Amino acid sequence: MTEYRPRSHADVIVGKLWKGYLLDGAPRLPRVRVVSMYVDQFPENDLARDASARCGAAIYPTIRAALTLGGPELAVDGVLLIGEHGDYPENEIGQKMYPRRRFFEEATAVMRQAGRVVPTFSDKHLSYAWEEARATWREARELELPFMAGSSLPVTWRRPPLELPSGCSIDEALVIGYGPLESYGFHALETLQCMVERRGRGEVGVAAVQCLRGPAVWEAAAVGRWSRELEAAALARTESISQHGTPEAGAPAPAAFLIEYRDGLRATVLMLDRFVSQFTFAARVGGEIVSTLFYLQSTEPFGHFAFLVSRFEDMVLSGDPPYPIERTLLTTGTLDFLMRSAARGGARIETPELDVAYGLKVER
Repeated sequence: MTEYRPRSHADVIVGKLWKGYLLDGAPRLPRVRVVSMYVDQFPENDLARDASARCGAAIYPTIRAALTLGGPELAVDGVLLIGEHGDYPENEIGQKMYPRRRFFEEATAVMRQAGRVVPTFSDKHLSYAWEEARATWREARELELPFMAGSSLPVTWRRPPLELPSGCSIDEALVIGYGPLESYGFHALETLQCMVERRGRGEVGVAAVQCLRGPAVWEAAAVGRWSRELEAAALARTESISQHGTPEAGAPAPAAFLIEYRDGLRATVLMLDRFVSQFTFAARVGGEIVSTLFYLQSTEPFGHFAFLVSRFEDMVLSGDPPYPIERTLLTTGTLDFLMRSAARGGARIETPELDVAYGLKVER
């Protein structure tokens, strides 16, 4: 993990594996045991040392040592890679350069030496950079690694419950999100992708992207580049609209992700920070508008992470990832090219690289 402090991703994920958790209100004892940790940084409010002393999981100086428990051989049954939070630089286009790729490479080096792999989870996107993400995906495929990644958005509560039928026809889709453009933009893209991947015969990839900011967002709506009707349907599901009456008045720095899929589907993500503080989805499916709220708990115990922890435990025990890693590969690449578009003043960028095709083996 990059760091383990209160309310960090390490805290709300690993913490549930120490103490147990509530899964949709029902108590759940951990089904796996944390036996070792590698921690990259130790802030003043570090929790790792105290957790190690209380729970008996040693902190090792390297990822290799953590996976071998200080010995010569791979000695664990699963790996969590949590590269979120901590003091890391940003690059010139505003991407936080977390060491997710390095964590993955160091973990798989131990597996290569052992001649076997163990189920691995990488929190959130695979890397800030598409090229690194693609290298991680290719290595996982080469090793036949049971590999899961992403955030809690695809597995959290939906209010009302909404699961699009597999093979459905989606005419247009829209997500409303909030927060910093890159770190929360990933959450918004996962909210979108876990829904639209159910269309037709499966996902076919993204052909082009564009990131608009400021007044250009509303100008695009005026000429029909994204749907005000879907925006209204998504806003109707949020429980967090500000006192300002309209997005134009309430979101001082709006952004719009315009996404063109390779099969012709067009989708929009509206980042309306300070106007909303939730993620909502709307789509026109077979001519009918459907919508839902992806609900996240804003206070302890952050129950949406319990669903993610449960999926990780399932994978460790079964060896079967709960959903395709290609979902995270595609959202990672889409976000990277959107950040490049934002840095170029909202230029449209064609993305032949994002020809990521996959189907769904299992339900959510």
